[in-house]
Amino acid sequence: MHVTTPVFEHHREPLGIGAAEPRLSWRTATDAEGWQQTAYEVRVCAEDGTELAGSGRVESAESVLVPWPGPALRSRQRVAVRVRVWGTGGDEPSAWSEPAHAETGLLSPEDWTARPITSGRSQSDGPQPAALLRREFTVRGPVAAARLYITACGVYEAELNGVRVGDHVLAPGWTSYAHRLRYQTYDVTDLLREGPNAVGALLGEGWYAGRIGFNGGRRAIWGEQTALLAQLEIAYADGTRETVATDSDWRAATGPLLRSEIYDGEVYDARLERDGWSRPGHDTTGWSPAEETAPPAGELVAPTGPPVRRVQTLAPTEVITTPSGRTVLDFGQNLVGRLRITVSGPAGHTVTLRHAEVLEDGELGVRPLREAEATDVYTLRGEGTETYEPRFTFHGFRYAEVTGWPGPLDPADVRAVVVHTDMARTGWFSCSEPLVERLHENVVWSMRGNFLDIPTDCPQRDERLGWTGDIQVFAPTAAFLYDCSGMLAGWLRDLSAEQLAHPEHVPPLVVPDVIPPEFDGFPRAQAVWADVAVLLPWVLHQRFGDLGLLRDQYPGMRAWVETAARYAREGGGLWRDHHHLGDWLDPTAPPDRPEAARTDGDLVAGAYLVRSAEVLAETARLLGETDDALRYDALAKEARSAFQEEFVTPAGRLSSDAQTAYALALCFALLPTGRQRAGAGARLAAIVRDADFRIATGFAGTPLICDALCEAGEPELAYRMLLEQGCPSWLYPVTMGATTIWERWDSMLPDGTINPGEMTSFNHYALGAVADWLHRTVAGLAPAAPGWRRLRIAPVPGSGLDHAKAAHLTPYGRAEAGWRRDGDRLVVEVLVPPNTRAEVQLPGDAEPFEVGSGRHTFRR
Repeated sequence: MHVTTPVFEHHREPLGIGAAEPRLSWRTATDAEGWQQTAYEVRVCAEDGTELAGSGRVESAESVLVPWPGPALRSRQRVAVRVRVWGTGGDEPSAWSEPAHAETGLLSPEDWTARPITSGRSQSDGPQPAALLRREFTVRGPVAAARLYITACGVYEAELNGVRVGDHVLAPGWTSYAHRLRYQTYDVTDLLREGPNAVGALLGEGWYAGRIGFNGGRRAIWGEQTALLAQLEIAYADGTRETVATDSDWRAATGPLLRSEIYDGEVYDARLERDGWSRPGHDTTGWSPAEETAPPAGELVAPTGPPVRRVQTLAPTEVITTPSGRTVLDFGQNLVGRLRITVSGPAGHTVTLRHAEVLEDGELGVRPLREAEATDVYTLRGEGTETYEPRFTFHGFRYAEVTGWPGPLDPADVRAVVVHTDMARTGWFSCSEPLVERLHENVVWSMRGNFLDIPTDCPQRDERLGWTGDIQVFAPTAAFLYDCSGMLAGWLRDLSAEQLAHPEHVPPLVVPDVIPPEFDGFPRAQAVWADVAVLLPWVLHQRFGDLGLLRDQYPGMRAWVETAARYAREGGGLWRDHHHLGDWLDPTAPPDRPEAARTDGDLVAGAYLVRSAEVLAETARLLGETDDALRYDALAKEARSAFQEEFVTPAGRLSSDAQTAYALALCFALLPTGRQRAGAGARLAAIVRDADFRIATGFAGTPLICDALCEAGEPELAYRMLLEQGCPSWLYPVTMGATTIWERWDSMLPDGTINPGEMTSFNHYALGAVADWLHRTVAGLAPAAPGWRRLRIAPVPGSGLDHAKAAHLTPYGRAEAGWRRDGDRLVVEVLVPPNTRAEVQLPGDAEPFEVGSGRHTFRR
């Protein structure tokens, strides 16, 4: 029996955390079948081993997000935590876990003595060179510890004595700057030396001051000037402390980074590099005093999730000469990141790098980028071998066009650097059909590319925004594949801040909110999109067991349902005559009208009101809000009755005779009688057959259609739809060579041309929400209680597959479920982690049964 090192909240790296009473989680590894924790003990110590707090023996099976056992931590306090447990089958405790070290950040505004500084350049009229900011200081003796607390209105990279601080990319990330600004904490003890030292930062416009948004976007949405806020705190061995903070004593200049934009890319002239600019003794002739500026508008907060990092590099798989004679590198995978080049040539020679996701007519397909240039330009210094990688931009691409390379291009000199939020992978799926495995891999790559600090819609064109509808439908899949709990918890705080600042408490369509109250005639209030305020916290609670998240988000959850209910009351029980986004990107929608779906938008809105009201009622019960629970139960009942009266016949036919309408009605339990449910299921099956098993759903219906067919007793139809290769279908893009999920079912037409619609991305995860069904139903692995405290193992094998398996690293340990055909028999194999139990429903069995932890094999 072995206890893992404890985890603080949802942190992979608990340095500079923002919680004074961090909750703790741990896993227990044991081969004992059916093992259950019966008690635990937590011990909190200072760095010198002095015990600060202890829980004593606590009789409890809980091991996920357990309450902090001692007094609240102070700012900058560092502690070590060990855990031991008792379990079934013995009276002796486990050995103590290895210690987990954590350190709080700056928990109070009074902890900040630094003042923001700027170079004085305005970003409102156009992109400006990235600023270099520096200061020299003296370290007067041996250093015990040093921390750099730093953030920016913009994006930064810090250096200390000529060495890069940390490995974060595009720090501090993107938040709703008017409400919240994240800061980072770095341990820089080993970078200091006695005597002269220098600290510096490169400061770019990023999302804060750069051009953001479609239709040309806007510049300087939150401010015209970028700013740096940095506080270097030095603890000397003699017990004294010293702080070096941003103020007017810093100096400012520009360097080689002449332009750095999220959409358009970078322009870098290596001839303008200032050697040694972040080292002591650098000649600052021509540097100007930095200007102090106003404090950030938003609250300074510590991160709740991991940063963006470089996570992988890919080599080109092919060098292509296009019909026009251009050189294009194919990396074999649509990805998000940038290129790293190693090049030699004369000073002043320029290399241009253009990026795109696809080729069209053999050339780089840049039309889907709209007004994003996605181009990096590097001018050589001319001194031997040079290496260049952009700092403050990213691109979505599989193909890169290289122009101006000095001499023959060796593909070994170019690498694609993949960047995204550095989440831990937690979910896997495999099966006997290679096309379905590739579909699943495409879902994974689309999540990776679009989880870049916030959950974006797409990573390549002039958009890359935190669309609320996309993550709402994709959340169950995301939470299985990666530990996105900390990242999405932070994003939800931005969502609540933006929502509750709105006069009607309507969640924005994108977070951070950068689009006008109406865009292209669509109002801000939208079912499916605004329902993220209710349904995303619920999914995260179900998958990660975080009741505290529900408590934090409850005001926003309640506020949206109240607003939606008011819209329904004004419409006589339904949200009527609204310009709904609805079942966005139904495959029959014209390229220029993606909202023109077969399913009525009022029907979609009515279904979602029922769903959100029911989830809110259940949330209220969990939080002890009894009156609210009764109120929202009643609201759900009223909304369901209104839905039935308006949209459903006594025989179960729906006014919108479409796949999405029936999927919503069946999966959201909107049909009260057995006759209606049977009728709706039969009609859905008929529609699917009549469509030759082609998909006919958009954002609202796609996550539900396969579940709806299973609910209707037609799992074979769900399998037939999954395995369909004609357009539109999930596998059609795979047969066309897709390596990520497309925005449209036909983003590329069968003849190899790009869909004529203005909105055509080749990396959009929303339609990949089917992966949740692959995990839960095809393989049969799902949570049966919040945080996987109990598992449900219920595989539904179907024609076309000979085996399928899913694995997930739950908060309690690795879980697995899968099946394979063995002649005429079916073999189901299960792994249940310690301290959990599983409800198992085998194919053909009328009733489920329960098993404890360990490996189990069943044959039918």
